[in-house]
Amino acid sequence: MSITDKAVLAERNEAIIAHIASQPDVRKVPVKQIDIFTCPDFLDDEECRLLVEKIDRDARPSTLLSTTDDTEFRTSSSTDFDRQAPEIDRIEEKIVRFMGIAKDNGETIQGQRYEVGQQFKPHNDWFYETQDYWKEERNHGGQRIWTAMVFLNDTQTGGATRFKRLGKMFHPEKGKLLCWNNLTAEGEPNEWALHQGMKVRQGAKYIITKWFRELPWVSGGTSAY
Repeated sequence: MSITDKAVLAERNEAIIAHIASQPDVRKVPVKQIDIFTCPDFLDDEECRLLVEKIDRDARPSTLLSTTDDTEFRTSSSTDFDRQAPEIDRIEEKIVRFMGIAKDNGETIQGQRYEVGQQFKPHNDWFYETQDYWKEERNHGGQRIWTAMVFLNDTQTGGATRFKRLGKMFHPEKGKLLCWNNLTAEGEPNEWALHQGMKVRQGAKYIITKWFRELPWVSGGTSAY
């Protein structure tokens, strides 16, 4: 279940899909189970450099919503960007225009850095509404409906984003945007959205992620993942 009526979510998603598909240079991944798109060179070299520098400056250990005994589940570093900074706001606006989702529904961009051996094991970006954290998250914009990710460098070995159930793997390419719908056509969380950040074997991987909620995001909600 989500807060918004499923029929409303389904209709909105159709409009989002059509909007993304109409963007220049966008490519729809040919799978039936989930809506995934890529767009090469979405961010330019200067934008990527700026974001990498900010991640290196402000990185903190990445966190999780749910507790786990697996200390290797998510081992990256994260940075929550200041969306009030003009240079970050310009990138926010660029992503929002591409996605066709109200800016108010977008969480603040988060940056992630994966060094050698670091990873993020298979997980979903959508919220498990049976978990305790949902009591808070439903009041901060509800369910996550779309994820937009941009690779900031391509100098590492390993570190692909893998959708194992789909048999699809997306290797880091500097400036490339990868986005996907976290919900089914019926407005339910989509199990096919399960993905992982594979281990980096050499160098370091940098990405940014922006999640979009079903309702306007209220600051104070999660920035865990």
